[in-house]
Formats: sequence, structure tokens, C-alpha cells
Amino acid sequence: MTAADFRRIALSLEGAEEGAHMGAADFRAGGRIFATLAAEKMGYGNLMLTPEIQATFVAEQPGVFLPVAGGWGKGGATHVVLAAANEDLLLGALHTAWKLRVEMNQKTGRKAGAASRLQTKPKPKPAGNRSPRAQNRDLGHPSF
Repeated sequence: MTAADFRRIALSLEGAEEGAHMGAADFRAGGRIFATLAAEKMGYGNLMLTPEIQATFVAEQPGVFLPVAGGWGKGGATHVVLAAANEDLLLGALHTAWKLRVEMNQKTGRKAGAASRLQTKPKPKPAGNRSPRAQNRDLGHPSF
């Protein structure tokens, strides 16, 4: 498989959109990343999985899947060796990452589509130059 195959399959999933993150192609559901081509030059596609699913993929197909180095890998980010994958395996893996993202979006109330990227929470107003102790007094909290 190639990066072009990875892109084609990722974009075939319902509601999937291509974006870019730090100069690399990424694939999103509801505005949130489920896969990337950040390591394309090394021959990898990347999937955002859970650590448990990652462990299963790596155990079953160690020549195809490996954890991304560092903290991202510990969190479930997984390389796919594109040259070692076939169409069915890559489709299944991308579908798994996409489905996880869709389920997480539903839990957090995230809607599908580009509009969800525009929704932001209002930022709290700064407290100004008042000290934390003065702010607590204003709220009726004891001062220590």
C-alpha cells in the first residue's frame, strides 16, 4: 500500500475530511484527527487508537503495526508500515481509528463536519491586577 492508498481509504469513511497538522496530511471526523500521514517519508501512516487496541494490533501483526515513539505511542498512536499492509488490513485499521474518533466525538457532544472546528468555549475573563487572596475575599472565601 502507498500513502495515496491510505489517503483514498481514509477519505472513503463517512464524514472524513483531509486537513493538515504541522505540515502533514491528517484525516478528521468531526474536526478531530483519527489518522495522519505525518511519517509518510518513513513509509508509515499513523492511526489514533487506544493503548489496548494498539496492543492487540501490534501483537497480531507486528510486521505491520508498531507504536509511535514516546508519549504519543504510549497513548495509542500507532504506525502502519504501508508497504507491509494490504487493502483489507488498512481498511479495517483505518475504520477502527475512525470509529473510535466518532464514538469519542459523540461522548463529548462534538458534531460531524467542518463547522465543529469553529465552535469554541468562551475564555474566562482575566481577574485583572488583584491578588488571588483579594479575589477570594471578594467571593467570601477565607484568606489563609
